[in-house]
Amino acid sequence: MAKVAILGYGTVGSGIYDVLTTNSDTITVKAGEPVEVKYVLDLREFPGDPVGEVLVHDFQIILNDPEVEVVAEAMGGLKPAYSFAKASLEAGKNYCTSNKELVEKHGAELVALAKEKGKNFLFEASVGGGIPIIRPMLQSLTADRITSITGILNGTTNYILSKMSRQGLAFDTVLKEAQDLGYAERNPAADVEGFDACRKIAILASLAFGKDVDYENIYTEGITQITDTDFKYANKMGMSVKLFGDAREERGDVYACVAPMLVDMEHPLYAVNGVYNGILVEGNKVEKLMFFGSGAGKLPTASAVAADVVEAVKFKNTNLPIYWSAEKLELSDFGTSTKRFFVRVAGTLAEKKAMCEAAFGPCEYVTVDGLEDEFALVTQTISENKFAQAAKKVEGMITKIRLA
Repeated sequence: MAKVAILGYGTVGSGIYDVLTTNSDTITVKAGEPVEVKYVLDLREFPGDPVGEVLVHDFQIILNDPEVEVVAEAMGGLKPAYSFAKASLEAGKNYCTSNKELVEKHGAELVALAKEKGKNFLFEASVGGGIPIIRPMLQSLTADRITSITGILNGTTNYILSKMSRQGLAFDTVLKEAQDLGYAERNPAADVEGFDACRKIAILASLAFGKDVDYENIYTEGITQITDTDFKYANKMGMSVKLFGDAREERGDVYACVAPMLVDMEHPLYAVNGVYNGILVEGNKVEKLMFFGSGAGKLPTASAVAADVVEAVKFKNTNLPIYWSAEKLELSDFGTSTKRFFVRVAGTLAEKKAMCEAAFGPCEYVTVDGLEDEFALVTQTISENKFAQAAKKVEGMITKIRLA
């Protein structure tokens, strides 16, 4: 019988306990032996909860128990998760986590330590919640050279943008609704400013390209400047706005960014709405693959961690190779990457068209009934740097959104 310890009994941790205990028969078959939760670590007490029978408050109890072969962590943050992960692996225990901050910051180091110890550091739930994406990249796509990954990686922002698109509501209105429903935190900055998606695309980029990508080097733009007026134009154009995390290789350069993007109906991620996530992976041979599902939530995330636990039990003394070097990947200058840009401009098209074309060259123009004091244009494909220089020549520019 394999003994497991769970670190943290919050939303995800309690979900892991639920999955491992409720689905024990199925897990036994798939793991090849029974899996038992021997400990759950948390500082709190849970009167009346069955977890009380296995609850402990001292990590050293888990660390020093040779029966514990797998540690499943759902605490979040770097402290004490990093020290717990490192100590567990050094003690010869497999470590499974949903902690994106830990994986993004120390993933390469912990993968190397697990290899050294002949154990596994597994983190399927750190990017897509319940969506299997890490394991397919590591096992099913090993013969392909991944050329790009584009994802809707945050359910909160996708919910907000979907509601704005469908109902014509303002950002602040939908954000409050998302908070009331529990989809957004009281302090939503990590979601709406794009930081959560940035950590996730950093992990995916590291695995896709084999070298460590630092999320702090990724251009990041959130959705706080997107307005209901932007969606009036998007609807007129048959498009929608999504927050994308994107990493791609182009002619030897590797670019990464998180930013709102206008997508048309032909784009595979156009129809991913609400709190769902979607990830589009492109390979040089397999071409396009789509992964879709619940990117967060108690049970979807817990299910992914539990699946890692099963994998760790099956291969408890065999290191599963993960190609993630600690060598830093130098991202190319984002300013040299190219896109088309949607731009709103105050004034009338008749007054400003010559000025806009002097700045951007030939453009496509969009007007919306009821918006008589502004218009929009779509540029040709130009670099970020050239756009920034051209934008200085346009008086009354309101906002810009890139086109995917």
